Amino acid sequence: MNTPTFPTAALDVLDFWFGDGLQLDWPSQDFNQRWFGGSPAQDDAIRQRFGALVDTALDGGLTEWETEPRARLALIVLLDQLSRNVHRGQRRAFDGDARAQRLSRRSLAEGMDTTLTPAGCVFLYMPLMHAENLELQEECVARFQRLVDTGPEPLRETLANNLRFAVVHRDIVAQYGRFPHRNAVLGRIGTPEEDEFLKDGPRFGQ
Repeated sequence: MNTPTFPTAALDVLDFWFGDGLQLDWPSQDFNQRWFGGSPAQDDAIRQRFGALVDTALDGGLTEWETEPRARLALIVLLDQLSRNVHRGQRRAFDGDARAQRLSRRSLAEGMDTTLTPAGCVFLYMPLMHAENLELQEECVARFQRLVDTGPEPLRETLANNLRFAVVHRDIVAQYGRFPHRNAVLGRIGTPEEDEFLKDGPRFGQ
């Protein structure tokens, strides 16, 4: 039986986002700026390189990537991460969230996180962190807690920091049922409590 060819574009996404972080426990170079920086220059570079691919994914395309687990991870990165660079500050930045969450949960049900490095697990879990759903938020915290408990000792503090962010996201959804910082761009009316929270509360780059 012929083995399906791994999509070249999916490999490009994984190489860009993880470097050697899917072979090693963590990328050998510092990827924090790429993952969490969000400067206009970085957004522009990602938009030029991956913008068309992101929009194809947001429009429901690349379904052939869903079959192979690593290609599915690349699709999750497009839907859940690069979409936020390409469409920062716009409603469309969140258009891939529901699909990314479905793909993440499917992958977790298949035990994919048991085959990934910690770096891979972080971004497999990330769609759950972005969910405006308390059940998914609780699962996210539990997954990150397990990653801290079982991950390599040299990565313990790094993974614990990811867990802290998961808890912050969970607590916001537990209190408000959603992320208030998305209200304006999604055309939602904020409650007085949400408006007060936004005076000092986090916006997570959006």
